[in-house]
This record gives sequence, C-alpha cells and structure tokens, in this order.
Amino acid sequence: MALLQDLIKQIDDETLRQRIMMEVGKLTKQKKFGLVFEEHLPECTPLYDVEIRIDSKVALKTGQVSDIYIVRTIDGDKVICEHKIDHAQVEFALDELVAIAEFGEPIYPYLKPIDMVCNAPDSDLWHTLIEADNYHALQLLEYLYAGKVDCIYIDPPYNTGARDWKYNNDYVDGTDAYRHSKWLSFMEKRLRMAKKLLNPKDSVLIVTIDEKEYLHLGCLLEEIFTEARIQMITTVISAKGVVRTGQFSRVEEYIYILELGNSSVQPGIYNMLDDEIKKEPDRSIEWLGFRRRAPQAKRNSRPNQFYPVFVSNSDGRIISIGDVVKHGVDRNSIPVPEGCTALWPLSRDGDERLWSLVPEQARINFEKGYLRVNNWNSEKRTGTVYYLPSGTIDDIENGKAEIVGYNADGSVEAKYHSEGTTPPKRVWNMKTHNAETYGTNILNAIIGKRFDYPKSLYAVHDSLRFYVERKKDALIIDFFSGSGTTLHAVNLLNAEDGGHRRCIMVTNNEVSEAEAKVLMKQGIKPSDEEWEKLGIARYVTWPRTVCSIEGHDVNGNPLKGNYLGSNIPMADGFKTNAAYFKLGFLDKASIRIGRQFREMLPILWMKAGCFGPCPVLVDQKVPEYMVLPENRMAILNDNSCFKRFAEEVGNALEIETVYLVTDSDADYRSMSKGLNVKQTYQLYRDYLDNFRINSRR
Repeated sequence: MALLQDLIKQIDDETLRQRIMMEVGKLTKQKKFGLVFEEHLPECTPLYDVEIRIDSKVALKTGQVSDIYIVRTIDGDKVICEHKIDHAQVEFALDELVAIAEFGEPIYPYLKPIDMVCNAPDSDLWHTLIEADNYHALQLLEYLYAGKVDCIYIDPPYNTGARDWKYNNDYVDGTDAYRHSKWLSFMEKRLRMAKKLLNPKDSVLIVTIDEKEYLHLGCLLEEIFTEARIQMITTVISAKGVVRTGQFSRVEEYIYILELGNSSVQPGIYNMLDDEIKKEPDRSIEWLGFRRRAPQAKRNSRPNQFYPVFVSNSDGRIISIGDVVKHGVDRNSIPVPEGCTALWPLSRDGDERLWSLVPEQARINFEKGYLRVNNWNSEKRTGTVYYLPSGTIDDIENGKAEIVGYNADGSVEAKYHSEGTTPPKRVWNMKTHNAETYGTNILNAIIGKRFDYPKSLYAVHDSLRFYVERKKDALIIDFFSGSGTTLHAVNLLNAEDGGHRRCIMVTNNEVSEAEAKVLMKQGIKPSDEEWEKLGIARYVTWPRTVCSIEGHDVNGNPLKGNYLGSNIPMADGFKTNAAYFKLGFLDKASIRIGRQFREMLPILWMKAGCFGPCPVLVDQKVPEYMVLPENRMAILNDNSCFKRFAEEVGNALEIETVYLVTDSDADYRSMSKGLNVKQTYQLYRDYLDNFRINSRR
C-alpha cells in the first residue's frame, strides 16, 4: 500500500489524486492474514562517480535520493533542474547534486582500491572490505560467488525506532507509520540476494536480531528459505540487563540459524548454557544402562532383543549371555545355570522391555570387556547391566580413548586424555558473549569510542566456529559488517587452527544523524573528504581491521592482553592480509576501453579467489594479455596472441582461472578447450557490460 501511495502522489490531477486516495483508504481497512508487508518504491542509487549532464537524473546530496530532478541547463556551477513530479524548476549549485539511477536502470560498478594491509607477504590469503550500499554489493557478489559461499553472518539494523538506519537515504524512526514494512522490504531484497550466494549443498546463514523484529524476521526467513532447516538461539548478551520500568529486564538477543544441504552444527567443549567444560581431559569413559529407556521399547516391538544375562550370585560378574526368548514364552520358564541369576530388561514396575543389543553383539562386546553389572546386591540378587555405546567403543579402538586397566569382572577401564565435545544447546549463557566486556571494551581499546554496541568478539567467533571449524578454506560474507567484528573473529579462528578461511565484509560509509547535522551546518556534504573520513567504513571498520591484524591501537601502541581460550597475544596481530575497496559506478558512455579494463581488474581478482595482492594496471592501454601466477589468474585480451598466451599459461602451474575476452561464443569454446586450468570465463570486449547490475542482462 505504501508503494501505491508513493505512486499516487505523482498524479498531477489533484481531484483524481484525492479520489484514488479515498478508495485506497477503504482498502487499508480490510483484514489481512500472514506476513503481509507494504512494498515500497525501490531504493534509488546515488552515482557519485558519474558526471552530471543535461537530462541527467539527480538528487540533492543532503536530501532524499528518491526526490528526483531532471537537469535542464548547466551554466558553470549553476544548474537549472525540473522536479520529476510537480515539474517545478529550481536552481542548484552543481556541487549540491549527485547523479542517481532509479531501480531497473542499468549501472556499471567497479571497485576502487582505497587501502590495504599486508602482514603476511608470504601468504596468498587476502580478505576484503567493500565500502558500498550492501544491495548493490550483493548484486556484484552474485556475479562473483553465486552458489559458492559457505557461511553468511549478518547483524542487520534492529529497527528500534532510534533513527539508526536509512531507506532511500532517509532515516527511519519510531514515528514512521511504515517503519516495519520498510524494514521488511529492505531485508527481503537483501535476503533474496544472499540466498543466491549460499552453496545449496552445504552452507549456513546466521542472522542476529532482537525483540523488535524477530517474529517478522522469522516469518520472512521461512518464506524465502523454504528448503532450510531453521532454528532460533536465545543468547544472553548482558547478564545485568536493560532495566525497563514495569517490564522484565532484557538480557537477550536472538540468532536465527538456517542450515542448507548437509550443513550441520559441530559440537564443542561447551554446551553453551554455561561456560563449564562438560568433558574435561583425563576423564573416564561413560557407561550407559543396557536396558532401552524409550517408552516404545517393549518386548514385542523387537523380539530379538529380549533375553537373559546370567550373572554370578556371589559378585554379580557376567557369566554368559542367554538366547532370545520368543514372544509368548514365559521368561521364568528359562533354565538358569547353577550359581547364577538371570537379569532381564525389566522396568521398575516389572514391564518386559528390551536390551540395547541383539545377543550375538552383546556376546562380542562382553568378551572385549564392554559389558558389566553395577550395584550388585548379593542378598537380593539384583543389579543393573551397563554397556559401552558404539561411539565410545570406536574411540577406544581408534585410540581416542586409552584402556588403562581391567576390573575384576573383566570390564575395561579407559580414559580420554583430551577434552571431549558435547552438543550445544539453544540457549546460550556464556560470560564471553557479554557485549560490553568483550565487544565494546575490546573495540574501544583498539580505536577509541567511535562505535556503539558492537557484538562480542567471542559471540561471533563461536557462532562461526560451529559451522566452519572443519572448513578451513571457508568463504564467509558479512554484508552488514558494522565495526568489523566478523573479520576479527575469522582471523582469530584461523590463528587458532591454521585455517585459510576468507572473509568479505560490506558496509556503507554513513555518518550518524548527529554527525551529519553538524557537518551540514559547516557546509560539508556527502562525498566531501571531511564527510567521508568520518563514515563508518573509514573511521571504524577499516581502522579496526588494520589494527587487529597488525596488533596495535590507532595510536600505534601494542594491544594488551591475550585472546581468551587460545592465549594468543593481541599484540602479535594476525598473519594475514586485507584489501579495502569502494564500490563506485562508471558512466559507460564516457569511459574509454582502457580505463574500463583497468577498473575491472579488482573484480576479476576477486572472482579468481583473491589470491595475492590485487594487480594494478598503471596506464590505460589494454595489454594483449596478462599472466599473473601470484594471483593464480590470466587474462587474454587479443585473440591473435592465443598461442603464445596458452604456452605461458601452461608453463605457469599456479594459474587456476583464465578470462578470455571475445564476443564470439565459438572462439571462446575453442580457446578454452586448449587450456588445462581449473576454470575459464568469457568476457565481452565492452568490459562494463560484463558487470552490469540493477537490471536484467
């Protein structure tokens, strides 16, 4: 309905506009069911890199990007514009305006290198930070990594009403009647793009949220990810809580976990309900009761698992395993060896139940010392049969648990020398997840007080570890990266186990509303250097990334303390590298082919896997070809050089990805057959057309 109202406002005839609004008002009173939210006008895109010309669509840098004007004349730095809806003509200064693209109009992205940190020159692992509106970044990432991402972790705006996020470049607050529908519209577009990135055979989406939108978000996730297994974690982020007069104190947030394909949680040493290790080192193996406890485990359900276990009257040692007693045969009619007692799988009230194994397997396990009787009472001749489950037996036989002796009854005594794992629970109450102690305090120690409410480093670390612990080459994306906690956590995981996981972060470079007001009073506008340097990407995310990798704060002082759980000194930093890019947009009509190719190189580098430092082309001349072993990629621009190119590629065994620039599908197929590499891609000679977004190709 909001979209309809936005469109109605564009009707020039006031009488018709009012009549339609009246009819729409009647429609809004009809009852709706399910997750129904208002579609809004799609978000427009400011194009700061595109030159403003006659007939350009523009908006004020300090206004709503959806408030569109058409440029009619340009005289020096004075511009006469016509409003798109009411056609009123207004004069602006040229530097007050920015070119824009409406939804559906093609735009041509490129990645502009901003900075890099190299703390492991011998490593080919490079993380990336992309400064961008995340919707357009996701469109580009779809081209690069569709179906290849192992894990997406996001912490989206919680829509608290605190004017901390924007829709169409305008802050959304608690007084906005369409606050919830704008948030859902905003999230739906991005989640649908995220789904295209995830590997459908084995990947996970992790989304954090609080009470304001968790119900709506759950419905939205179920609607988009119909094939996923969805769970919701309740996680305590501050035990002292947020006091609310007359209400319960809030201590928790929520984490949605969406598992695709074969993805599954890996157990750890904590059950997450508390921070005590449940299976400490040098612990004894666990014996389980041999009688099955399930209510349906009755004698007639599995007749081959009802039989006697004969034990010595004197000490309760198992003497032998009897045969199956068929259903209908009275168990008391079974003869018992002299000096023995028959133990049966009976419940406390005397119901006939089942043992956990058939007699043949029970005899094998008994001979190996994996079956015994506990709590034997020689007077009453009662005791309980215990056994080792198959998992524990496997641990003994593969050396994970060591036999340290045998009991008098012949049963084994065995111990685990390392910590064991336990299934995590769906309520997390870990001290290390405290957002203030291990989020705010860690961040402030690195960059000072520049960002409110960062996640606990260890909360993100644990969330990721459950799914990428065994994927040491995992690709992880966070397109609401905020203060950069996700990359910090990925680097910590890699440092702990020698992993090679790669992280791509995406964040905009917005300043807070309060900062924006101060800057505008000073005549400073978006895209001005004074404005940009205070944006979140440049003032928070990237400084944290550089400092945590190099092991110092923003003033150059070594970081203090060790990372919890691993005792890795923070001052050691991490042996890794990261590149920082800004997503920009080019004017296809005015960009020469040489510059097109130069601006496309970072995108090709990312698609090839981000190996080694991103290559740079100094001049604007398009090379005949490039063979880049350090980056594991090669590019052929001139087909007449294919023979020489193929020979060099063949000699460079590191090359995995080859780009062949040709408009001919037949030429591409012919050339790709002559290359023994992991993957080849066809690129069109008009380079920007390869990466057109915002409209269908």
